[in-house]
Amino acid sequence: MSSANDKPSSKRAGERIGIGARPPANPHAEAWVRQGDTADLQKGDLYTARLTLDVTPALRARIKVSAFTQGVTVAELLRGLLEREFPENTP
Repeated sequence: MSSANDKPSSKRAGERIGIGARPPANPHAEAWVRQGDTADLQKGDLYTARLTLDVTPALRARIKVSAFTQGVTVAELLRGLLEREFPENTP
């Protein structure tokens, strides 16, 4: 049981404790981290532009069902559809 005279488990209850200054940056280490390993790139990393369009709930449902039955994500299904419709080397 606790009484009114019980003290919190820490003497600094309610006080902010700093964690110290950030160590100086190493430019070589920073560049290495940002460079990453190109072997770790996934297909989704290649797509950097977002396209938003409004569709009816019924069309959205049909798209989701189609993607599920094909074993792909909606994004993969729609990227494939757009690539077929708008190939890179169109005259």
